Amino acid sequence: MENNDSRAATVDRLLTDKEVGAMLGGISRAKVWGDVKKGIIPKPIKLGGITRFPLSDILGVIETAKQQRAA
Repeated sequence: MENNDSRAATVDRLLTDKEVGAMLGGISRAKVWGDVKKGIIPKPIKLGGITRFPLSDILGVIETAKQQRAA
């Protein structure tokens, strides 16, 4: 059986649209949702009545932008 520390290391933190905007340089919630609509930011997941973005998806967006910058 896994201990709590090893499970916590594999859990993908879930972010609100406001937290995503802050991670991406302080963009507005409206811009976050506009970028979702454009396909720049992956669609969030829904759990019950909440909508959240997995941290790994947002880190992927940042990594993609870094790679495009280098091209």
